[in-house]
Amino acid sequence: MPRNHDDWQAAQQRRKGKGRFAWAVTGSGHGLVESMDLARRLPGCELMLSAAGEEVLGQYRMPLEQLRQDFVVMRDKSASGVPVGRLYEDIYHTVIVAPATSNTVAKIACGISDTLPTNMVAQAGKLAIPSIIFACDTEPVVITRSPHDWITLRPRRIELENVERLSQIDHCQVARSIDELKDLLDRRLAELERTWNTSSS
Repeated sequence: MPRNHDDWQAAQQRRKGKGRFAWAVTGSGHGLVESMDLARRLPGCELMLSAAGEEVLGQYRMPLEQLRQDFVVMRDKSASGVPVGRLYEDIYHTVIVAPATSNTVAKIACGISDTLPTNMVAQAGKLAIPSIIFACDTEPVVITRSPHDWITLRPRRIELENVERLSQIDHCQVARSIDELKDLLDRRLAELERTWNTSSS
């Protein structure tokens, strides 16, 4: 871990020239297809799946076998979140959670890290590695696509309040829509002096 501000800046500079995006998926279908389309276009992107995220991807016809054609895929199969250790090796320069369920948002906002996605955000924050989180429940009415149809959800006040708490977490940016997620990724790519992949195939 950097010992002083100069060492921290040097570590941040090293991440510009190397490293990957760690993209965590939780158990929400809201914006899931669009999120995966963006993930495929990022240079050097690896997937981190919570147990619920793995289940939901299958429901949206994105099984592990298919995902592994485009990504390195890591699953939430260890009590200590073994992939988190890769953050300490400068393997990842950015952590993304998209989409993030209200449960994941609440946990991160309260400092709880008991899944692979929440562990990634917590440890990234301690290393001053930026996180970008696409929160699902951000408006009084949310229209979303289920595996079989479009549905209307009405987030409770507690869910909306947790999104505001999340926005106060150190080294964390919150996207409230797919468009905002794309904008934040545009900015991060510019900071890293990288560009989108020209094809998602």
